[in-house]
Amino acid sequence: MSKKEPEIVTFGCRLNIYESEVMRSHAKNAGLDDAIIFNTCAVTKEAERQARQSIRKARRENPNAKIIVTGCAAQISPEKFADMKEIDQIIGNDIKLNAESWNLKADNNRVLVNDIMSVKETASHLIEGIEGQARAFIQVQNGCNHRCTFCIIPYGRGNSRSVAVGEIVKQVKKLVSSGYNEIVMTGVDVTSYGADLPGNPTLGQMIRRVLNLVPELPRIRLSSLDPVEIDDDLWWLIENEKRLMPHLHLSLQAGDNMILKRMKRRHLRDDAINVCKKAKKLRPDIVFGADMIAGFPTETDEMFANSLKIIDECNLTFLHIFPYSEREGTPAAKMPQLSKNIRKERAAKLREAGNKKIEEILKTRINKTEQVIVEKGNIGRTEQFLQVRLNNEAPTGSLAKVKITGVEDNFLLGQIVS
Repeated sequence: MSKKEPEIVTFGCRLNIYESEVMRSHAKNAGLDDAIIFNTCAVTKEAERQARQSIRKARRENPNAKIIVTGCAAQISPEKFADMKEIDQIIGNDIKLNAESWNLKADNNRVLVNDIMSVKETASHLIEGIEGQARAFIQVQNGCNHRCTFCIIPYGRGNSRSVAVGEIVKQVKKLVSSGYNEIVMTGVDVTSYGADLPGNPTLGQMIRRVLNLVPELPRIRLSSLDPVEIDDDLWWLIENEKRLMPHLHLSLQAGDNMILKRMKRRHLRDDAINVCKKAKKLRPDIVFGADMIAGFPTETDEMFANSLKIIDECNLTFLHIFPYSEREGTPAAKMPQLSKNIRKERAAKLREAGNKKIEEILKTRINKTEQVIVEKGNIGRTEQFLQVRLNNEAPTGSLAKVKITGVEDNFLLGQIVS
């Protein structure tokens, strides 16, 4: 019977998706056939619960597999995972991307987890591409220097550290030569990029250099941005560079000033509104998404109403809504908590408002011709990240001109014209 390749089970963010591909390559090269690797997330208690549940199920269904656990939840709470008899090996976030970490021997410690706050740099990890994906992700930054009161992630990722511009250019060139037409630049706090590098290059400066040195790259997209950390070069790109996709996802979290202060965010509601107005003025076709937390401790009905209202004020379409989840070790967990029912109800209202915004923007695209990147299953994404259901075929990862003919179930309907 032939051996399987390592299986990766990924929870959480885009950065985890990227890192899972790096680990897949390392595990395969290390001969870890029949291994199941869980790349965990710690952003909510639910994400951690789902990971533990999946690990137990995997052990029941694969009694002879080597089960390896890594990621933010494993970094923050290694003792909880060490108590699970289903797990063979736990690997910390700081070493999981190093090839040598996967050369596991019988005399290895079962728990290989270090002090993440002692890590000073993020090494670049070149990947050939992401199997089965239309776009490739590049990790340009890791960690976070800020300590929002609700967030445990810095304790899983460490302090902010950036990848050198030259290494990013090298990765982009490699991916473009492999046929990728869209690159997503991702990190934990990407707008803090460069503060730890010689010369302190900003995110915008790095992207301008990448686009200048890789003129054959058709599309570049950014992951979540902090509203008050958009630098002058990034503003210039938003206005002038058509290869930067007109889709900004903001790390907003709330729309009420008192809640933003209690979250220890760096922006107020007017800052977010002004960023969206400025971006829309510079690039009229731009759309916005946002991360938002529903039912943060002490949030009153009036405070929640401000968060609901900012969806209209910023014209937010793609919302990632999280009912507040208290994380042990964070200041917010010690604040007066709202009931879980209130959190769920408010999350549902935010999602409903976001869905209405998506419906509105989809209708504006009918009869327009869009450049679409083709994904699996005859689905594509426009430059604004709107989903299109295609009625004719094209290779995954290719760019196609598509005439939009209608809307159905939050999808645009389109016909490839060239």
